[in-house]
Amino acid sequence: MELCDKSILELRQMLDQKEISSSELTKYYLDRINKIDGQINSYITVCEEEALKTAENADNRIAKGEASALTGIPISIKDNMCTEGIRTTCGSKMLGNFVPPYNATAVSKLLAEDAVILGKVSMDEFAMGGSTQTSYYKKTTNPYDKARVPGGSSGGSAASVAAKLSAASLGSDTGGSIRQPAAFCGITGMKPTYGAVSRFGLVAFASSFDQIGPLAHSAKDCAGILNVISGHDVNDGTSERQKIDFSSKLGKDIKGLKLALPKEFFGDGIDESVKSAVLKAAAEYEKMGAKIVEVSMPSLKYAIAAYYLIASAEASSNLARYDGIKFGYCTPDAKTYDERITRTRKEGFGEEVKRRILLGTYALSSGYYDAYYKKALYVQQKIKAEYKGIFDTCDAIITPTAPTTAYKIGEIEGDPVKMYLADICTVTVNIAGLPALSTTCGYDNAGMPIGMSVVGKAFDDATVLQVADAFETSFKRINPKL
Repeated sequence: MELCDKSILELRQMLDQKEISSSELTKYYLDRINKIDGQINSYITVCEEEALKTAENADNRIAKGEASALTGIPISIKDNMCTEGIRTTCGSKMLGNFVPPYNATAVSKLLAEDAVILGKVSMDEFAMGGSTQTSYYKKTTNPYDKARVPGGSSGGSAASVAAKLSAASLGSDTGGSIRQPAAFCGITGMKPTYGAVSRFGLVAFASSFDQIGPLAHSAKDCAGILNVISGHDVNDGTSERQKIDFSSKLGKDIKGLKLALPKEFFGDGIDESVKSAVLKAAAEYEKMGAKIVEVSMPSLKYAIAAYYLIASAEASSNLARYDGIKFGYCTPDAKTYDERITRTRKEGFGEEVKRRILLGTYALSSGYYDAYYKKALYVQQKIKAEYKGIFDTCDAIITPTAPTTAYKIGEIEGDPVKMYLADICTVTVNIAGLPALSTTCGYDNAGMPIGMSVVGKAFDDATVLQVADAFETSFKRINPKL
């Protein structure tokens, strides 16, 4: 078995028993990046010098017997999390030369354990997209089929893990941006409860939806990473004080748990191969002793409209800071203040970002606020109420992660309606602030992975991980051929 085939727990054991050093492990991954990433384009910036220095520190820490869960483990970081002294682009020309003077809290927590940051990975520009084809720098491909998308916006994170160019990765999830690429790339990705992980240092898209989370090869590895990066942060007013032990239920019997299947998630628009694989997984849960309950979420049909109105409205506010004056790209030779702002935004933002800024600004404008934005907030409350109703009697919810498997590059990116509708299975979780995880539950006829989502109650992330881990224990994944 290759080193890259091992889980974080297995690598931890090897490091602690001195079977390999962190320096050797880091060089191994850097060599793989050098050899393979040209096919995948997952990394925007490789931090070789910084990674080797951290690995050396990790080895010293291990030698003293002071290693923690992630000490010496090589990890990639989505390029919308601030990294001190390392370029942070958000996949945009607008931030092409931005080098933050501080670390995001999640990054600081990794570095405090001497986890090794291999580099910053590609993403849809400002996390707006579902394909990682809107990135200004690296249009990432799927390791299972390089003619297909890896998903997005955390496509670089998912591809780097699936191609085994990192042991794990940190991504961000605003409407499915961790879970959908995890599904497309055949790995595990989790969006924790909103507020469980600090957003300080995460470049904002939609502040009430954005959440940092892990992408890895298993629920167990995700739980280990979340135990490190979670917790209250005085720098983030939305971070929660409630502590979560993400590993507390791993390995426990799921017999007696009630798992809900909302019928709307298995209707029109969901590929038969996806539907069949998720229902087959539900049958496996029944064999383990869980009870499957059919439920309903009538408001699902309004979810996409509500999500894109709220998220775009918040984006139009958050991205107003990019004016060519304070930081970031600045158009040359502008003669007036208004010309500088106009040309900077025209030249610095890509088409998808402009589209969402315009949509959000329109929804918040006088005369349209009540008609659109206010109604979207009403739908948000309805969705929260429907989830609460389900969780009054059930422990977790099982759905497809995406309506289809990874589609071919260029197939739907030019059609915003199709792109937005592809988020139908994921956005409600962000709207309600709930924890959710995607894990692989099968493969279609083309050999592409199929993702299954497990959704839980707020702050019951441990049950989500328990349910996913129970399935992963008996399911055999197929690795991409690189």
